Amino acid sequence: MALNPQQQEVLEKVKRDDVKFINLQFTDIHGTVKSVGFPTHRLPEVLEKGSWFDGSSIQGFARIHESDMVLQPDPATYQVLPWKSPQRRTARLVCDILQPSGDPFPGDPRYLLRRAVGRAEEMGYQYNCGPELEFFLLQKRNEALRPVPHDVAGYFDFSPRDLATAVRNDIVDALQALGIEVEMEHHEVASGQHEIDFRYADALTAADNAVTFKQAVKAIATHHDLYASFMPKPFYGENGSGMHTHQSLFKNGENAFFDSEDPYKLSQLAYNFIAGQLQHARALSAVVAPTVNSYKRLVPGYEAPVYICWARINRAALIRIPHYSPGREQSTRVELRFPDPSCNPYLAFAVMLEAGLDGIEKGLTPPDPVEEDVYHFDELRLQELNIQQLPGSLGQAIRELEADQVLLDALGEHTGRLFVEAKRAEWDEYRMQVTEWELDRYLETI
Repeated sequence: MALNPQQQEVLEKVKRDDVKFINLQFTDIHGTVKSVGFPTHRLPEVLEKGSWFDGSSIQGFARIHESDMVLQPDPATYQVLPWKSPQRRTARLVCDILQPSGDPFPGDPRYLLRRAVGRAEEMGYQYNCGPELEFFLLQKRNEALRPVPHDVAGYFDFSPRDLATAVRNDIVDALQALGIEVEMEHHEVASGQHEIDFRYADALTAADNAVTFKQAVKAIATHHDLYASFMPKPFYGENGSGMHTHQSLFKNGENAFFDSEDPYKLSQLAYNFIAGQLQHARALSAVVAPTVNSYKRLVPGYEAPVYICWARINRAALIRIPHYSPGREQSTRVELRFPDPSCNPYLAFAVMLEAGLDGIEKGLTPPDPVEEDVYHFDELRLQELNIQQLPGSLGQAIRELEADQVLLDALGEHTGRLFVEAKRAEWDEYRMQVTEWELDRYLETI
């Protein structure tokens, strides 16, 4: 079988870029990047036939008796890794996971997002995402990693105290070299905390970019003898790191969320989408905020959402509608504020989309927006407005996911079952730990 034009173009780029090695990349169900490398002389065969690997060693993939799987490179994802030395110039290709039959592997997170996007396309829509990943730059002390911020600057600071300006600039250079269009970079609220925003794209490209973004940030930080962490809440008493995600549906090249006659400039479709995500929010949390540590971030007082409501100016809301500017109708969007960067973006975007599509299919209507500071509401006021809260722990979130058939269908029988099993085991392991806090509080007093 001959190579198609896209595959042939990859070979030409490899030759032109003087690439010596190829990395084939994919993620497990948790979003951890997995990779296999080989010299470029094998690339024509791999592009044509894929590369076999043992799926039984990857969490969430296959059992030992059905381990053979195939990595099929996506030619559109070819990029040279800018942090590798010229002598060992390396390019990466993101892969889809196939079964030996050639059919998509139902546990491949990238496939699950493809499937959700395909369902939206059948309804006539393109799903776009613009994730904003926050992260911490930490110092290494005596070769041991400790959560020590690299600087003491604050939000948007422009000051000699922001020691990470050069690091952020190098990260931006790397991202641009990888074909990711950066829109803004700045210091975030907490010491050592940063954000670099890249341009929105279709959901599959945005997920690829989010995974690549984390790789680039960690690689460049290492070159500066630092460690980059996307842990949602590494410091008690400080803001955590989120992955606010801007979303829109386009139809025939136009933003289907825009309506010039609406006070919020939102279409009925957008309201249905919002209502779907609000209705499924408690179950969504298990996938978009999937770690024990995620729920240390989702507490009142640190700019992270806790209450299930929507608004325009209220940043405590779960969903925020950025202000409309005349001439920027295409930018009308819905910002979901409780995902964090510990999630697998393929799975997160898939369940977010399916929740929104469920709202569209059922014609759901959201409650009225809440423009007041919901953090100051007492229990009576919350009950009056019928405002629910997100789960308070990963254990609660997993129970919500198990009861939500729409999201379980989005994950598929294979991944849904294994994801729940893995997260329940994570929660059980955590809840049985004896922490330093408990020792300090109880050991001498009881």
